[in-house]
This record gives sequence, C-alpha cells and structure tokens, in this order.
Amino acid sequence: MFLGEALRFSVQSLSANKIRTFLTALGLVIGNASVILVVTISITSRDYILDQIRGIGSNLIYAQYEAGTNTATKVDADLIKMSDVDAIRQQLGSRIVAASGIMTNYDRIMINGKEQDISVIGSDEFYPVVRNLGLVGGRFIDASDTTLRQHVAMLTPKLANRIYGSASASVGQVLKIHGLQFNIVGVFKEKTETFGQSEVTSETILIPITVIKYFTPVERIDPLYLQARNPDDVQPLTESIRQLLESRHRAGARYRVENLSAILDAAQKIAMVLTVVLILVSAIALIISGIGIMNIMLVTVTERTREIGIRMAVGASRRAVLQQFLTEAVVISIGGGSIGILIGTLIPLSIAFFTDAIKVPISITSIIVAFFVSAGVGVVFGILPANRAAQLNPTEALRYE
Repeated sequence: MFLGEALRFSVQSLSANKIRTFLTALGLVIGNASVILVVTISITSRDYILDQIRGIGSNLIYAQYEAGTNTATKVDADLIKMSDVDAIRQQLGSRIVAASGIMTNYDRIMINGKEQDISVIGSDEFYPVVRNLGLVGGRFIDASDTTLRQHVAMLTPKLANRIYGSASASVGQVLKIHGLQFNIVGVFKEKTETFGQSEVTSETILIPITVIKYFTPVERIDPLYLQARNPDDVQPLTESIRQLLESRHRAGARYRVENLSAILDAAQKIAMVLTVVLILVSAIALIISGIGIMNIMLVTVTERTREIGIRMAVGASRRAVLQQFLTEAVVISIGGGSIGILIGTLIPLSIAFFTDAIKVPISITSIIVAFFVSAGVGVVFGILPANRAAQLNPTEALRYE
C-alpha cells in the first residue's frame, strides 16, 4: 500500500466518526497550544524582567561606605567624597561611560498650604546618564549649573503635579529650598521604576551637588554610581572600584561595591527553571492525549476486525494493515497538533491589537518542536493498536461479529 493511499483511507475512516476523531485530537490541540503559550509567556516574562533590570542599568556599578574600625570622630574621613568621584573619572575614565555621586538631605516644602518633608538630592550632569533617567519636560541640570553653583532644580512628575498642577506648568517656576529660591528647569523620572528602592522616590527634588553640599553638614557621597563601558568589564571594574576606594581612605574602612550582574543572572536562572517546569506540565498533557489516541485506536481495531479480515483475505499484507492504522493515529495527532499550534500562535499575536507596551515574541523553535512532538505522539502511541491489527488472524477476523 502506497503512503498516499493509506492517507486517503485514513481520512475516510476518521471522517466516518467525526465527533470521536475530534475528541481524540482535542488532547493534542490543548497540549500543543499550551506548549506554544507556555514558551511564549516564559520568553515574554523573561525579556520583560531583564529589560526592566537593564533599564536601571545592566552595566551599572554602585558603591557605598559600609563600615570601618574607626571611631565616630574619624568616620568622616572614611566616607566617599566628591574627590573620590573625580579620582575614578581620572584613573578609570577609559573603562567607564560616566560616574556620578549622590548627596541626599531633606527639606520642608509648602505643598497645598501644608509643610511636608521632601527628599532633596544633589548630583551633576552625569547623573541622568548613569541612572538612565527620562526627561518629562524642560532640561536636565548641565555642567555649567554644577560648575557655577546655579540655584536650579528638577522635580519628579508627582511632586510637580502636587505643587503646580502639571509637569509642564512647573518648568520656569520658582521654589524655595533651604530658604533659597531655585528655578525649576525640568521634570525627570526613572525610565524603569525602582518603587522608592533607590534615592529617587515619587516626590524628589534634584539640585546641583555643588549647591547641596552647603546644606549638608558632612560631605558624603551615598551612593556613588558609574556605568561600565563594556559589559564584560563590569565584574573586574567592580573590584577595581573597591580597591581604589580602599586605597584612598584609612585602613580598615570597608566599602560595598556591587553591580546588577548577579540580579540579571538570577532572573535568567529563574526564567529557565520556570520554563522547564511549565514545559513539563505541557508534556504531561501531550502524554495524556497520546494515551487517549492509543485507547481510541484499540477500540477502532476491535470495531473494524471484520474489515481487517476482509482486507487480508483479498491480499493485503500485515505491513499494509499496520501502515494503515499507524497512519490514522499520526493523522489524528498531527491534525490536532496543527490546530493547537495555530491557536497557540494566534493568541499571543492578538495581544498586539490591545496594547503596544508589551512585545510578545513567538518562538519558531517551539512551533517546530511542537509539530514533531505531535507526529511522535502519533507514532509512539499508535504503534501498539496498529501492531495489534496487523497480528490478527484473517480467518478469525472474518468470523468476528
């Protein structure tokens, strides 16, 4: 029997029991759709998490004074200073994109007739680069503002809305900070929200670091930020920063110098484990559907015992009978699997009609694997019923009622 002929007979036999064929293939539909969706969801969530971390700065390195063996009267000498930031720029300038320091204090600002403590941070023109900040309106603090100690400030969007009604309305206004008048030159935000886990909160004021140092009794850079030029240099550069800071301060002072590489690695490992677990769950669905195919094909062999006897009586070989029933099992599995692949692909693609904020990649590899797994399920779970049909005795099969 030629393959084309076996395929034609298979379609005819399956068409005679449409509902049963559909219900048998339904397991493959669900299994393959779940495989595609699981892989798609896993890749999308992984990429989203990694993009959020990279949005903060995948090459970002940050340093803070941690502890020391010195007394409280000597600890001021251990703190990271602006001179340390300058030393990093001079000695490691070829390996970094930019370096910037942060000084933080608080001031009471009048908002809607009530005074409220607001975080005031000081930095320089390199801060937006290393922290990947976005400009909502106006401009960033520039080099001249830092050098000339200009009384300029930037606000976060929420603070600008509370004080002036909108971000655009705040630009050009005058705000009193630490008793002095500051011109609002811009509104900024974190491109990737850190939810208050960094120095930038939902209500923060940014002024030049050369100005804020006059309102801070102790000069302390906390944290020091820098961005590595080469991703492969992040870990070596982290150690270089630690050694540089320790060499510039008293013996015994310790500095915590870290980067986001560990977080990126952890996120990738979590995503990989999640993908494996979800694929295993989908594999169970495919195995169950394969058992369903085997069960139905065994029932089909029993129902068509007399037909098998007639075919053998007119000259059909055992191989032809085996090929016939194996082809039927594969047709069911591939048909159901193809529908499942189609559904599993269309659902992610339809998300583009509702939002452009999330990119949903479709894994071509998962589609190819799902298709061949479907064919494999048909072969593996169809071989037993097909072999049983081929082993029937023609004489006994003709007597079967």
